[in-house]
Amino acid sequence: MLGVGIDVGKFFLDLARHDQAKVTRFTNDADGIAQLIQSLTAWDPGWVLLEATGGYEAPLLHALLQTGWPITRINPRQARNFARASGQLAKTDVIDARGLADMAQCMYPRLARFVPPDAWQSTLAAFVTRRTQVVTAIKQQSQQIAHIALPELMAMAQASLQALRAERDRLDQRIAQLCAPHITPAWRSIKGLGPVVQASLMSLLPELGRLTRQQVAKLVGVAPLNRDSGTLKGKRSIFGGRAAVRRVLYMATLVAVRWDHSLKAFYQGLKARGKPFKVALVAAMRKFVVTLNARLRDEQAGPVVNV
Repeated sequence: MLGVGIDVGKFFLDLARHDQAKVTRFTNDADGIAQLIQSLTAWDPGWVLLEATGGYEAPLLHALLQTGWPITRINPRQARNFARASGQLAKTDVIDARGLADMAQCMYPRLARFVPPDAWQSTLAAFVTRRTQVVTAIKQQSQQIAHIALPELMAMAQASLQALRAERDRLDQRIAQLCAPHITPAWRSIKGLGPVVQASLMSLLPELGRLTRQQVAKLVGVAPLNRDSGTLKGKRSIFGGRAAVRRVLYMATLVAVRWDHSLKAFYQGLKARGKPFKVALVAAMRKFVVTLNARLRDEQAGPVVNV
């Protein structure tokens, strides 16, 4: 098994294999990616590991998927933790590429193979991301207008705000069109699953319906993690996961614990036993996403009943 690591940057790709010190650099463009694939073909890698870099890895990832090699895209925090555990405290592109190659070689039995989302999910994710940007800009512009005194500047700011709101409305319409063919009964089975939540979960958590309850809770970052050692029983807490999904799920759960009978009873039961607000709400978030995951997974077996 040959472990290969690729450090991805905006302009360059650094390729390393675990059994060699040499690291080869390619440009992060079509020509550089083609040359990198050619080098990898000669090696016949057993596992390829790279980091998520905010989209700079997307063209390379798409090209690698065409080869059929096992590929994993990991969170940069995981790669950095592995490097520190290996005694490597310094950080450069070359060091990172070597560390990824070593991690691929050592950890491949436990690495999750990357499964690309469907084309419609990728398109939906782009629209959801843009909507988030526009909503943030609307909030900022609304706050700024309150401090504008000059009428001329006020008119310009109001025109800008109106344009942003119009763009948000167009995005909402397009997002609804993209989601409509995929809204099954399971997606309407919990109060709080409105159009924005549905679109966000479909695009940002495409694994829904294919995971166990433990896996989906950890992936979102709402699983209570143990902190025990010897006789010490530490306080359980959540850590990691997909922050964007967790933000959407938080707002959806605030609605669900008021209007969804099952989640309301669960949440109020925790509060009655003295659990703090945030602890009870995170537990309700976990139940929310676990329930939705199970209903999507079991939907083919029978009808989903609204509760």
